[in-house]
Amino acid sequence: MAEFVGAFATSHGPLIAREWDVLPEGPKAKLTAAFDETGRRLKALEPDVLVILSPDHWVNFFIDNLPSFCIGIGEEHDGPPEPFMKPVYPHKTLPGHPAFGRHLLDTALRSDFDPAISHRLTLDHGFCVPLWRMGIDPALPIVPITVNQLEEPLPTLRRCIAWGRMLRKAIESFPGDLRVAVLGTGGLSHSIGEPTMGEIDEPFDRVCIDLFTNADDDALADGLERALASTGNGAEEVRDWVIAHAVAGSQGFDLIDYTPIPEVYIGCGMAEWRPAA
Repeated sequence: MAEFVGAFATSHGPLIAREWDVLPEGPKAKLTAAFDETGRRLKALEPDVLVILSPDHWVNFFIDNLPSFCIGIGEEHDGPPEPFMKPVYPHKTLPGHPAFGRHLLDTALRSDFDPAISHRLTLDHGFCVPLWRMGIDPALPIVPITVNQLEEPLPTLRRCIAWGRMLRKAIESFPGDLRVAVLGTGGLSHSIGEPTMGEIDEPFDRVCIDLFTNADDDALADGLERALASTGNGAEEVRDWVIAHAVAGSQGFDLIDYTPIPEVYIGCGMAEWRPAA
């Protein structure tokens, strides 16, 4: 049977890639250390497949067809299309894991979810900035999942918790011998295309960190719903952290690093959830 070995979350802003060579030394060193440590922990678990949750930044979908969840079940997926990604992450394709992807789909359907599916997703900076900065082997099979966090209506926070529980069920019911890790990417606070663009909401970020550390599922959902109502739109990506948190049974949260970095417009966070013994 497959084994859930751990969950992680990281920020993923495009300026991390586009401005990497000109970032001031202080922020660059902080990001390097945080991503390196997160990557070290993930690689130490020796996963056979990595499930990655990220928003789709208008690469695969647009408002005429915008699923709440889409599972990539193909043999391979296309690498990032953005010109600023090509110098730092030039991989044209990344391997999928069709067997686990299809099992996840079947588990979702049996659990009364109705996700979209894709046999070939294009993986933008949301997926690939963390893979690049953490030094993840591009040969590691991945199952990408896009989560709508850009355009209303968004999946509710409680639905994201349920999705995480379903993902854990899919991992533990997969019949093969497989070590599965989960990575949620996005957040924490940032604002894109709004009058507050570039501002970082540190109080919001501290609320998130406290909720992941101490709250039960109801308090987490209620607390985040209140906090999200008054912060920048990019913070909606915390849904990927919520899903990772739920996969881990809503426990074991360990903040690896949090640093507000105005140069990339983001309250940058990295975290791990360790499975209970």
